[in-house]
Amino acid sequence: MKIGIVGCAGRMGQMLVREIAATAGCTLAGGTERTGGPALGKDLGLLAGIDPLGVAAIDDPVALFAQSDAVIDFTSPDATELHAALAAQSETVLVVGTTGLNPSQQAAVATAATHTAIVQSPNMSLGVNLLLALVEQVAHTLGDDFDIDILEMHHRRKVDAPSGTALGLGRAAAAGRGVALEDVWQKVRDGHTGARPAGEIGFATLRGGDVIGDHTVMFAGDGERIELTHKASGRQIYAKGAVRAALWAQDKTPGLYTMRNVLGV
Repeated sequence: MKIGIVGCAGRMGQMLVREIAATAGCTLAGGTERTGGPALGKDLGLLAGIDPLGVAAIDDPVALFAQSDAVIDFTSPDATELHAALAAQSETVLVVGTTGLNPSQQAAVATAATHTAIVQSPNMSLGVNLLLALVEQVAHTLGDDFDIDILEMHHRRKVDAPSGTALGLGRAAAAGRGVALEDVWQKVRDGHTGARPAGEIGFATLRGGDVIGDHTVMFAGDGERIELTHKASGRQIYAKGAVRAALWAQDKTPGLYTMRNVLGV
């Protein structure tokens, strides 16, 4: 399978280059960077700190999609909207790890998925996706007798809050209770908030240092508390999951899939 990378010179892009090069069953189709960027024309293997791969960074995403069986996207919401349209036009598999999409951008991804297979997840790691399944099950079992709060921490450079993974965990909890997250979430508590409403799902966000990603879902009842936690110690877990998703999707019909589909959980 020929896999392309948009944003190939960034931290995630370099990890994806290394992961594709080391994974049986796939080859690197190419990679894009912004026009005028210093990585243009350079070998992607050298950019990623490995042996040359004979593939240079370009600034033409149309060409990348045309020459790829799948493209992996960990960029920005605006760029992901464009890439979804290109995937639909070329019927190329798209793996989306970008977070922070607004409703219009998410709708564009869903529309593109009517023409090609798209795997989208706020977090590509195996552990987090198992956690999503557990959170949904626990929320369903415990019901409204337990209050749910989601605590997340990331490095100081992260630009969106709560994190996409935290929101994904919130949606899993809401699904377990049979409600829409938007109807019950509380993203910020400040000042005199009054008593907590029944069924509310709260979020707390921390930013600092070089933390890759810590997430805890707390179920607090009278006299007891359950905490489910995932801590990432390396970003390569996201690259591994994204490449696995691309390989899984190569023979799938058009549709919007998640990592839970990929992992069968």
